Amino acid sequence: MKRAKIVISALRGGSGKTTLAVGIIAALKEKNLSVAPFKKGPDYIDAGWLAFAAGRTCYNLDTFIIPEPQLVNSFYTHTSPDDIAVIEGNRGIYDGIDIFGETSTAELAKLLAAPLILVLDCTKTTRTMAAVLLGLLHFDPKVHIGGVILNHTAGLRHEKILRHSIEHHTGITVLGALPKLKTEIFPERHMGLVPTPEHAWAMDAVSKARAIIDKYIDMDAVIRLATRREEAGEFPHPPPPSSEIPSCTSSDRPTIGILRDSAFQFYYPENIEALENAGAEICFISPLTDHSLPEVDALYIGGGFPETHARILAENHAFRGHIKALADQGLPIYAECGGLMYLGESLVLEGRTYPMAGVLPVVFGLSKRPQGHGYTIVSVERENPFLEVGIEFKGHEFHYSKVMEWRGSEDDLVFSMKRGAGFFQGKDGVCYKNVLATYTHIHSLGLPGWAKSMVAKAAAFKCSR
Repeated sequence: MKRAKIVISALRGGSGKTTLAVGIIAALKEKNLSVAPFKKGPDYIDAGWLAFAAGRTCYNLDTFIIPEPQLVNSFYTHTSPDDIAVIEGNRGIYDGIDIFGETSTAELAKLLAAPLILVLDCTKTTRTMAAVLLGLLHFDPKVHIGGVILNHTAGLRHEKILRHSIEHHTGITVLGALPKLKTEIFPERHMGLVPTPEHAWAMDAVSKARAIIDKYIDMDAVIRLATRREEAGEFPHPPPPSSEIPSCTSSDRPTIGILRDSAFQFYYPENIEALENAGAEICFISPLTDHSLPEVDALYIGGGFPETHARILAENHAFRGHIKALADQGLPIYAECGGLMYLGESLVLEGRTYPMAGVLPVVFGLSKRPQGHGYTIVSVERENPFLEVGIEFKGHEFHYSKVMEWRGSEDDLVFSMKRGAGFFQGKDGVCYKNVLATYTHIHSLGLPGWAKSMVAKAAAFKCSR
């Protein structure tokens, strides 16, 4: 059960972790090594870049949303002894939701017995960075900081002072030093990096990141650090997912349609796999290019950027109308964030109104600041198609959209927010017939009953036809 692995972390967000993680993955691939990418924290966009660089699925390792036994087992399930796992952390190395840092990148590294590479933004500092690093080492001696990468160095003299100061005072190896780059490799917008499906030069960006690593980073030292192969903690394996299909006939698998394109792309791969494991056939659909839905027994609409595709979504009258008609007939639909927006009546952008699917009586607008940002804790208070009343679950939200007009009733909102902003006045989970839409993103490993319930509802709808 030992694995080669490395965690890429930093002192704060925006220090260059993603660029370096993508570049390191690409550099390992260039050496014909097998790389298993992972992303810590609630994130889809960075994970998409890591997956693109590795040429395989990037899985999530979030210690707030996913219980530790399931997280460790997922890590082992999605790696092999031949892989080098590259795990990109989030925020600063010790940052978590409380003063104990229980959900920090450092705690994840300890849980997986993985060494860390720390990315240091060295702008306008020299010897002080050694003191900072010494503090990090003493803050939690159980965390294995195996090396550092200097970022934003101002020249050879600056790099030399930093390198000698750090190695002399801390004993930590400097694995490389990057100068200040004149151009951005990855484009950005309000939610971070632009996702790979929207970036026509994605391969070029990954190649540029790899070239930076080849030029400035000691990859042999990185590989030696990663291949120490310490064993992570042991947990009892959870029971395998049930393959029982609640359908009219035992061999008749229901079809769940998933809207996936550059407008709707925020899906944890574990969620899609959970639906398949629970007995569903998966069908991918695009409201940007398809004019009607194929025959499906349920829909899953994830998050994304409907605001950047509002005109095309609005102009696809047939697709919007088909979803509305099927929702009225009782088609099971589960939607998150961008999917919630699409199911509303309209989206107002810069004074212009774009009609959406019209399933839910809500008008959305867009703010310049995040309206919900961070982890959520949700209590299920009312009957709904998919989740049992009385349970609590954890998730996350990140959206700039806001409710401009809500014409539903309190009874239509089935979730109470214990943590997070939610949809409206501390509530979330907009329910209509077999539709449930929410700002909270879920992870199937933290809410295992969701997939089974989705498939059961899909099977029941299939039987009713």
